[in-house]
Amino acid sequence: MTDSVEAARAWLEETRLWSEAALERFVREAELGPPEIADATRYALLGGGKRIRPALVRLAGEAAAGGQDAMDPATKRAVEAAAIAIECVHTYSLVHDDLPCMDDDDLRRGRPTVHKVYGEAAAVLAGDALLTLAFETLAAGMPAPAAARATLALARAAGPAGMVGGQALDLAGEGQDLAADRIRVIHELKTARLIAAAAELGAIAAGGTEAQARLAAGYGRAIGLTFQAVDDVLDVTGDAATLGKTPGKDQDARKGTLVAALGLEGARAEAERHAHGARNLAAKAGFGVLGLGLVELLAARRA
Repeated sequence: MTDSVEAARAWLEETRLWSEAALERFVREAELGPPEIADATRYALLGGGKRIRPALVRLAGEAAAGGQDAMDPATKRAVEAAAIAIECVHTYSLVHDDLPCMDDDDLRRGRPTVHKVYGEAAAVLAGDALLTLAFETLAAGMPAPAAARATLALARAAGPAGMVGGQALDLAGEGQDLAADRIRVIHELKTARLIAAAAELGAIAAGGTEAQARLAAGYGRAIGLTFQAVDDVLDVTGDAATLGKTPGKDQDARKGTLVAALGLEGARAEAERHAHGARNLAAKAGFGVLGLGLVELLAARRA
């Protein structure tokens, strides 16, 4: 397993650089509007991070296409468009989550949050801009049939039956002692569905079949649930310097977490259960050594 982890670590770093280059081109070329929102949008999108969701787009895209070398220029552009779109949606969600009316955080990825730098109104509008830019990017960057499939998948994952609904349940559960099953629903909607969509979009962008897209989404879902379970653990065990955000926020707000419901060891066991599922799906989806190594990296992460 060590070889797969090292291969995945090197590939993930290379993919992070690929993602950053794509996002930098995007903010140079896209219509970001007047400076009042353009600067905040640019600040948010280029704020660093692990770029896990674009990595899943690329992983699934290359698997569906039969390898990077088998991808023609149009397919590479479509995969890049999907990676940009998913990161726009993810970044919008972070900008809004950090607002005082939601999770009220001052730190994100080791920097002041968007509303602390540009004000709350600009942060709201920057998030709105990123969300709409995501769908513009899919429409402009893919052939029509693939763009329609990708738009539907992303809208379902990001909307009221996905991430937005999960955030609503998360906020409603603050200060309550939520049962583990309720927390699992929140994790499914708020986190797992968008990460599942990242892998699904990669398969769609590369011309993958419905079966390939479903397997990719299943792997992404398992990755997402693993990621969120580990996140709950790190909120208790991590520190701001390592995490790049404020630790202990969930505990202080009495949010429903797996640690609160199951205890620290129970939450760790939950993370391992989802990681086991992701390993099984990596093989079925054709993600090979990189897919397996990515599971191990995320399950063992400290930030």
